[in-house]
Amino acid sequence: MSEDRSAPVPAPTALSRRDSLRLLGSAGLLAAAAPLVGAQSAAPASPAAPLNGNGFYRQKVGDLSAIIVSDGTAPLAAVLPTWGANPDRQAEFAATLAEYHVPATNTVNHFNPVVIETGANRVLIDTGRGGEAGQLLANLRRAGIDPASIDTVFITHAHGDHIGGLTTGGQPNFPGARHVIGGAEFQFWTTQAEPNAAVKANLIALRDRFTFLQPGAEIVPGLTAVASPGHTLNHLSVLAQRGNEGLMVFGDAAGHFLLSLRHRGAYIGFDADGPLAARTRQRLFERVVSEGLWVTGYHFPFHATGHVRRAVGGAYEYEPAVWNWS
Repeated sequence: MSEDRSAPVPAPTALSRRDSLRLLGSAGLLAAAAPLVGAQSAAPASPAAPLNGNGFYRQKVGDLSAIIVSDGTAPLAAVLPTWGANPDRQAEFAATLAEYHVPATNTVNHFNPVVIETGANRVLIDTGRGGEAGQLLANLRRAGIDPASIDTVFITHAHGDHIGGLTTGGQPNFPGARHVIGGAEFQFWTTQAEPNAAVKANLIALRDRFTFLQPGAEIVPGLTAVASPGHTLNHLSVLAQRGNEGLMVFGDAAGHFLLSLRHRGAYIGFDADGPLAARTRQRLFERVVSEGLWVTGYHFPFHATGHVRRAVGGAYEYEPAVWNWS
């Protein structure tokens, strides 16, 4: 996206929920505009506190810090049927996209790993695509995070866009980190008759670095693995909680930021078990609403941070957080 820097840009103003969703759907407009608006409305507090928007977004959750670190985007020719795959509901999904002015074609797919800083641990949740497309390592450094300082890497599930950034050229990208994944997820993908290339390079090659856990287990103090099956049969989300505040890191369990919340029973094209994934989403959405949790979704438009609220007819809506420059 090109930017016109010749004209002054007004200071950010409060947005309605629907306006926020329109912006989120417009190929990452908020992320693209961040450096331009920030130049006139705010300055970094210090060299040690990089300005939000340059490939990362830092959000305080109680005394935890969550840093959404973009792995970049990829072109997406059409939202449907990939992000709303129910064959008998395509017209319904298309009407919702139009209602919220979310582009249905020529848009992008976002990839958003998360770093959680607890004070005692620095945990990376998912690692992006790796290779030439992956932007995680560069954006970690922009956020002031040395990849060598990551002490724990947690993998929600073993799709290539989540494990691809574990290695470069056969070497681990996070050499000081304990690598953690659900035992059943690791077993499923590494025992296929012919594991795919991403699994060979990033799971099998690093087998000795991994520890395995079950749903409900503690990853590090304050972070718990949450069962969220359906997208893969053994998918795990993460609850990061300290005191009265918490963040649900959905991974891919949340699906699409609009369609999966507005339409009960909706599933996406990459779900291993669509109906199970839809039931899981309903359970997770109800939990984060009831408990007032912050949320982040791996494929939500950057900055991918906010809350979920109930809507009419048993539906839900994603409320993006008001942008915070620091």
